Amino acid sequence: MEFEFRRIYGYFALSKSGIIMDVKIEASWKEQLRDEFEKPYFKQLTDFVRSEYTSQTVYPPAKLIFNAFEQCPFDQVKVVILGQDPYHGPGQAHGLCFSVNDGVDFPPSLQNIFKEIQADTGAAVPTSGNLERWAKQGVLLLNATLTVRAHTAGSHQKKGWEQFTDSVIHLVANRLENVVFILWGNYAISKGEFIDSRKHLILKSVHPSPLSASRGFFGNHQFSTTNKYLLEHGKTPVKW
Repeated sequence: MEFEFRRIYGYFALSKSGIIMDVKIEASWKEQLRDEFEKPYFKQLTDFVRSEYTSQTVYPPAKLIFNAFEQCPFDQVKVVILGQDPYHGPGQAHGLCFSVNDGVDFPPSLQNIFKEIQADTGAAVPTSGNLERWAKQGVLLLNATLTVRAHTAGSHQKKGWEQFTDSVIHLVANRLENVVFILWGNYAISKGEFIDSRKHLILKSVHPSPLSASRGFFGNHQFSTTNKYLLEHGKTPVKW
């Protein structure tokens, strides 16, 4: 397990500035995030995550921690959807927020997302909850925390992932233009407070969870609104 995690996730390498983490992440993101990987918090985060993977059951599989970046290179990002934690049940999480592996039952929030897409755009409910098809169209499906201990929601919060994903959002917001940021629930909304609405489209609503979906998620028309904005700015709409 230790060898597998080090090989897939990253390893220490010497540089002029000292010890850095050479993270196994998609090339364009690696270039954008290079400075972030040299910060002390990221080494501490890496030590924590490595320890968890070697002593606990942790999701997603180590090779999929950065799957959202792998599936959606930096210069292809046109939509960002923010989640919070990966799913913490067996076989569900694979590095994309709200997404599950092929053949896995749809979690309640994902069921509600598909219901709203159908009502908003007329698209049929898909047979798979694997949202890699969105990511490959330029939708960055970013959880605020990229790992979680099995059956323990929030177990990897406040260990450094939030600082890392804040930096990701800053990069997208500052270096790209006309990106749609879709923020569901108070946590996502607060995480995107700094995004410039003059430069990007920011769509907010309650979370698609069954606890809140009926209070403003259903009927928000954010999927059609996203595509209208993308078309207006010369970008290909997403096939939801």
